[in-house]
Amino acid sequence: MFHYTTIATLLALMFYFYTSVNVARARMLYGVKAPAISGHPDFERVFRVQANTLEWMPIFLPSLWLFAYYLSDAFAAAIGGVWIIGRVMYMIGYADAAPKRGAGFAVQMVAAAALWGGAVYGVVHQMLGK
Repeated sequence: MFHYTTIATLLALMFYFYTSVNVARARMLYGVKAPAISGHPDFERVFRVQANTLEWMPIFLPSLWLFAYYLSDAFAAAIGGVWIIGRVMYMIGYADAAPKRGAGFAVQMVAAAALWGGAVYGVVHQMLGK
């Protein structure tokens, strides 16, 4: 069973849901009617946080689960937690000003790369029987 990875997955999905709700709120606050995705710069930054989070999910989630399966449930979940922290940092920085998103982006990117690299290592290691 992969209890820790399940928790990390649920937290990541909860964060994504939160960013989606933020977009809906920002639409009302700044008068940006769907399907428009541009308008007030504050809306656009909120929208980009949600969109960028969605763009990273297909990298993050399979890597998280493959890492958990081939290497370690707890370690995958811990790195998943770092990814979520990076996404929160990204959201907070981007909400203030676009140039402030870099640190959070870097944290989540390194976490995602660690999960992907670990998954690749785990698969190859098992295929080679070592």
